[in-house]
Amino acid sequence: MLRLSFLLSGLLLLAACQPEQPVRTVADCDQTPNAAYTVRHPAWADSASIYEVNIRQYTPEGTFRAFEAHLPRLQKMGVGILWLMPVQPIGQLNRKGTLGSQYSIQDYRAVNPEFGTMDDLRHLIQEAHKLGMHVILDWVANHTSWDSQLSQQHPEWFTRSKAGGFQPPVSDWQDVIDLDYSKPELRRYMQESMAFWLREADFDGFRCDVAGLVPTDFWNDTRRELEKVKPVFMLAEWDELFPPTFLRPEQFSPDTKLLEKAFDMAYALRLHGLMDSLATGKAPTADLDKYRLAETQRYPGSVYLMNFTSSHDVNSWDGTEYERLGKNALPLAVLAAMLPGMPMVYSGQEAALKKRLRFFDKDTIPWNDYPLQDFYTKLLQLKKRHPALLNGDACAEFETLPASSSPEVYSFVRRRDDKAVLTVINLGRQPHQLVLRTLEPGNFRELFSGQILKLGASSKVLLPAHSYRVYEQIAPPPRKGLW
Repeated sequence: MLRLSFLLSGLLLLAACQPEQPVRTVADCDQTPNAAYTVRHPAWADSASIYEVNIRQYTPEGTFRAFEAHLPRLQKMGVGILWLMPVQPIGQLNRKGTLGSQYSIQDYRAVNPEFGTMDDLRHLIQEAHKLGMHVILDWVANHTSWDSQLSQQHPEWFTRSKAGGFQPPVSDWQDVIDLDYSKPELRRYMQESMAFWLREADFDGFRCDVAGLVPTDFWNDTRRELEKVKPVFMLAEWDELFPPTFLRPEQFSPDTKLLEKAFDMAYALRLHGLMDSLATGKAPTADLDKYRLAETQRYPGSVYLMNFTSSHDVNSWDGTEYERLGKNALPLAVLAAMLPGMPMVYSGQEAALKKRLRFFDKDTIPWNDYPLQDFYTKLLQLKKRHPALLNGDACAEFETLPASSSPEVYSFVRRRDDKAVLTVINLGRQPHQLVLRTLEPGNFRELFSGQILKLGASSKVLLPAHSYRVYEQIAPPPRKGLW
């Protein structure tokens, strides 16, 4: 679907009125769960990163079987969850482009023959499971294609225009028509269809398109029903605090709480927009602390938010990270990976993809020998193995180091017990020497260079323009004995 825009300026204005965020330490941690948040994340998700798979554009063949050859590479890269864009047949009526939008579903319980067969899909998921990865399916519950099976067999399940005909949920989405969730039969059908994919293909959960346009009570009920089949991971494409600009006012409610009973994770959309502003100098890095304050006031520490610099929507409609973020594309990718939240990588980011992929037509990714494979591998593998970087750990410590004299520099430490990771970035056009005024002393290994340093209060780090450093605290070498 079209990108979810948001009111970033409103967030910054709200956050500016809030008191300074206290530093939460492990010793102060309250491990009592928030009673309103009943979702219990699968154990395999606590150290996972997520990777969005665009089957159509991934290979020249554009098939499940062709993509399957990439599984070992992605597993070595540190990917824990594979998110497959919709795999169902695409409608023909009012189709956009030659191949249509993958979010214009014609049949909820079938496989798009352009991608392969159900057996091909099952094999792909089996192989991913063998490699220790889990797979979720992009689910489009809000609307179908004009010529969908549901529009033909159950036209009473759709909302109607003033003239009595089918209508898009949003004016620009002319290739799809809106479903009516006041119909109990539709709700049962949609739940049964989602359970079908768990049973028939062994998916591990769903990424749910424009989840906030579907009633929250449907998602709450659906989560309970799906858990009867197997434990699931649920990702909502939504932000609970600020509305997408393409919505009518009545389509958004600030009381929507998708993460309490239904979803494991939602998009960190405001962080995404803030990073766009940081890249161009429109916002100072101090606004990252205002962003984090707003999030911690809204959610308990157990909640997951998904951090990203690109996605299928962002790449096609807003531009590549190199168009939007320029020379700060990699520093901000580091920020997305190291801030609290689950990092997401989109198909082709490890290829330093510098073109917008066509959304409705074939447009194969030029991989160019994966120039950023090692970059993402270092980040995702650190995320996977380091206890201070766990997802949803309410007892982990996050500390912003004292403000630099430059509004383009940001540094923070994440700790769990005696394990720590220090991240520093410089988004400016000039080098900067950062003084680590309050860092607890220790030995650190820089993630990308392998250099080992002793760092502590008053240590200095020289940051070139548009640069990043990630330091993992390591145990000091044993002292040599006297014999």
